[in-house]
Amino acid sequence: MAIIKSYLLPHSPLLIPEIGKANHSLMQKTVTIYENIKAELKASKINSIVIITPHGHEQTDNFLLNCSPDLDINFQDFGFIPPKTIIKGDILLADQIKNALQEDFPLKQISKLSLDYGSGIPLYLLKEQNQDFKALTINPATNLDLEIQVAFGEKLFPILENNQKRIAVIASGDLSHRLMRKSPGGYSPKGPKFDNKVIEYLSYPETAINNLLNLDKHLILAASECGLKPILMLLGILNTKNWEPDILAYQTDFGVGYLSLEFILPANNTLT
Repeated sequence: MAIIKSYLLPHSPLLIPEIGKANHSLMQKTVTIYENIKAELKASKINSIVIITPHGHEQTDNFLLNCSPDLDINFQDFGFIPPKTIIKGDILLADQIKNALQEDFPLKQISKLSLDYGSGIPLYLLKEQNQDFKALTINPATNLDLEIQVAFGEKLFPILENNQKRIAVIASGDLSHRLMRKSPGGYSPKGPKFDNKVIEYLSYPETAINNLLNLDKHLILAASECGLKPILMLLGILNTKNWEPDILAYQTDFGVGYLSLEFILPANNTLT
């Protein structure tokens, strides 16, 4: 089929009620977005979710594909172990990507049962009971330039677009962690500036990639963000898709920029 749905979503642990507790209600806008997207994915009969995560099993000079046949969601690092939640890994898609791209990019396959929180939180919130979609997690090569994240996404595009499955692609990432004095990284005036620029640039699809690639490196570093590389890989995937932005929510209640955005794709992916 094709890439049917695509989103940028935050991965705050506070989105999980058992972790957020009293603070969970302050994330209600984003929680509602997740609930709506879960319903959209079900209605769209999504077979596979490709999720780009900046966390987890880091290989700084390599892109990583998790080819585990089973993926376990576990939040014990945050003091919550949910009922056994296993999602099937899309190992066939992982093999297709490896075979197509391993000559052009530093690419490794891993087989890890436990999902990192950058992928585990979105998948936990999007999984419908008894829903049988598969998932594939991809880690950016964190030490490599921003341009190569885009190039990797562009090479991924035909593999996903020409696939027989109905695919959703999600960039999991947060914007600046330095928006307020109570922020995890403390306050920097460059934190809000970074967020404002990212939101502005994503509002103009034709120039989004170039503008994000030209962000000042000192601004990026000072912002203490984890979303830019996943965003750029996703923009590479969607570079020829004529997407339109729909900003669903932007929350800063805890000093971190939690942006939820749908990349609305052309209306040629209707159910048959």
